[in-house]
Amino acid sequence: MADISVLHHQEGVRLDPDRVVTLYSELGAAKAEAVMCHSIEELALQLAALQQSAQADNRGELVETAGRLAQLAAQIGMVTLARVADDVARTALAADAVALAATQARLVRIGDRSLTAVWDLQDMSL
Repeated sequence: MADISVLHHQEGVRLDPDRVVTLYSELGAAKAEAVMCHSIEELALQLAALQQSAQADNRGELVETAGRLAQLAAQIGMVTLARVADDVARTALAADAVALAATQARLVRIGDRSLTAVWDLQDMSL
């Protein structure tokens, strides 16, 4: 009988702390925190919308949603999330179903970890 291997994805996420510091220095603590909170909420909504678009096999909407995700993520220093969202958009445009499924699954994993990392960062004193 064959052994079954279980793969555990433990990919790290990268936040650009300089981007977060720049936001705080340009906007002040109160406005920067509001921007961060709004962006985090919007990212969570866009991740859910992306999954719905994928389930509905609506590639046009999926590409647009991935683009919005990438832009939002870059705005608040979520480097890895922005890059993977761009990867999802590119694979959707290429109409490669296998690559799209893989990059979308990766985006969901990275999205969850990135949102947690930003919440943890907000708990720290800047």
